[in-house]
Amino acid sequence: MDEHLEPSTPLTTWTPNGETKPLLSEERIIEAICTVYDPEIPVNIYELGLIYAINISDNGAIKVEMTLTAPACPSAQELPEAVRVAISQIEGVSDVEVETVWDPPWDPSRMSEEAQLSLNMF
Repeated sequence: MDEHLEPSTPLTTWTPNGETKPLLSEERIIEAICTVYDPEIPVNIYELGLIYAINISDNGAIKVEMTLTAPACPSAQELPEAVRVAISQIEGVSDVEVETVWDPPWDPSRMSEEAQLSLNMF
């Protein structure tokens, strides 16, 4: 197992009223990812359907599996790094790994309805 994914301190806090919401959540990670845009498409990469998986470990290490619209995408180096930087700015994140995967291949059916509307693809 990757040493960065070993469980450590839980990312929740206890108060007299009980446990509070985790500092890290998939929702917060998605919000950060939604700030990253493909320079050639005016839609964020989450709405484009480029994010395949988000894993949050107990110690704050985040692993994201993403793809690109095409293997020859001119932003192949920039987009994963932009995702890593966006996520690393969230409080409680200890490490970020962004892996580019090609299976399954991306196609326009992975886009959200909002993205399809933005790109007039209906």
